[in-house]
Amino acid sequence: MKPSMLAKLDQLANRLVELDELLTHEGATANMDNYRKMTKEHAEIGPLVALYRQYQEANGDIAAAQEMLGDPEMKEFAQEEIESAKGRLAALDLDLQKMLLPKDENDERNIFLEIRAGTGGDESALFAGDLLRMYTRFAERNRWQVEMVSESSSDLGGYREVIVRVIGNGVYSKLKFESGGHRVQRVPATETQGRIHTSACTVAVMPEADEVEDVYINPADLRIDTYRASGAGGQHINKTDSAVRITHLPTNIVVECQDDRSQHKNKAQAMKVLAARIKDVQLREQQSKEAATRKSLIGSGDRSERIRTYNFPQGRLTDHRINLTLYKLDFIMDGDLTELTNALAAEHQAELLAALGD
Repeated sequence: MKPSMLAKLDQLANRLVELDELLTHEGATANMDNYRKMTKEHAEIGPLVALYRQYQEANGDIAAAQEMLGDPEMKEFAQEEIESAKGRLAALDLDLQKMLLPKDENDERNIFLEIRAGTGGDESALFAGDLLRMYTRFAERNRWQVEMVSESSSDLGGYREVIVRVIGNGVYSKLKFESGGHRVQRVPATETQGRIHTSACTVAVMPEADEVEDVYINPADLRIDTYRASGAGGQHINKTDSAVRITHLPTNIVVECQDDRSQHKNKAQAMKVLAARIKDVQLREQQSKEAATRKSLIGSGDRSERIRTYNFPQGRLTDHRINLTLYKLDFIMDGDLTELTNALAAEHQAELLAALGD
C-alpha cells in the first residue's frame, strides 16, 4: 500500500480515538448539531478503521512468523502463517482502497429521468415509450416510486419527450450511468417489407437538487410564462392557464410543466426540474474535466455519446463503453437491469482504483 494511503489511514485511526473521547465527554450533547455531526463522522470512519486494524494485525502476524523462521522446528508452521497472513493482507489492502475511494455525494438522491425521441420519427417515439417502461419496471423491482412530471406524446404512441421523477434509496447510484444515446435496431410495427430500421433516443439522468444547498436560482434570471395546457386532462385543464414554462436566461434552459390542474403545483415542479438541470450542467462540466484527466469511459456526461445498442432481431444488448454484450434483451426491456448496472458500477470503481494508484 502506498505511504500516502497508510498516512491517511493512520490519521483516520487517530481521529476515531479523538471522536470516542469527545462523544463520551460529559458536555457532548450540549450542542446537538455538533453532536450529530460527530456521531455521523464516527459511523462513517469506524468500519474503515476496524478494517485497517485487521490490516495491521496481519502485518504483525507476518513479522512474528518471520522471526520463527530461524527455528527448524517452527519453520514449516511459520511459512504457513506467513502465506496465510499475506493472503489476508492482499484482500484487506483491496478492501481498504475501495473504502478510501471518494464517495459520490449524489448517490442517495432521487432523480429526474428525461427520455427524448431522436432520429427515427415515430419509431423513435415508440422506443422512448419502451425505455420508460423498462426503467419503470426496474424501479418497481427496487421498490422505488415513479412520478410523471411532463410528457409529450406522439401520434402513434410513445413519447416525443417524457420526464419522470424516481424516488427511493440509492436511485442515482443505480441509474447514473444511463445518460447518453440509446440506439435501437428492429422492424417497426408499421414496416410492411420486414426491413430493420435504426432509430435513437437520448436519456438524461439528473440527481434531484436541493434548491437551497445545491443550486441558487436568482428570480431575476427567470422568465415565467403561463398558458393553457394541451392534450388529455378534461375540460378544466384546458380552460385555465395552468401550464407553466420557465426559462433560465443565463443558461437558456427551458422547462415546461402542465400535468397538474394547479398552476402553483406545475410551477413548483418545473422549478425542481430546472434546479436539477442546472445541477446536471455543473456535474457534466466536472465529469468532463475528470474524464480528460483519466480518460474515463463511464460518466463522461456526454449526451451525444452513443452508449448502448438494443438489437431486437438478435435479442442482443451491447453497452459500448465497457464492451458488454448480453443476449437477454426481453428480460432487460422488462426491467431486469441489475447485471448491466452492476457491471457499469464495477468498471467505474476499477477506473477510480486505477486513478488512486497513479
